Amino acid sequence: MDVSLQNMKPGESARVTGFAKGERDYRQRLLAMGLTPGAVFSVTRVAPLGDPVEIKVRNFTLTLRKAEASILKAVRV
Repeated sequence: MDVSLQNMKPGESARVTGFAKGERDYRQRLLAMGLTPGAVFSVTRVAPLGDPVEIKVRNFTLTLRKAEASILKAVRV
């Protein structure tokens, strides 16, 4: 079952399964930052209003805005 990064809470982990259609340029940026299919990430922090979200992937932290994170498809681990 796919889960949205926006609905995850700090401490939860998920595995990248793919990306939504469209937004080709931003999808390439996410791939370059290590969010490739099969990569496991965990949510470390969520801003008080829910935007942005900080995740840890491949031993580094990455901060994504809601609009950026909306194209990421993942499944809980």
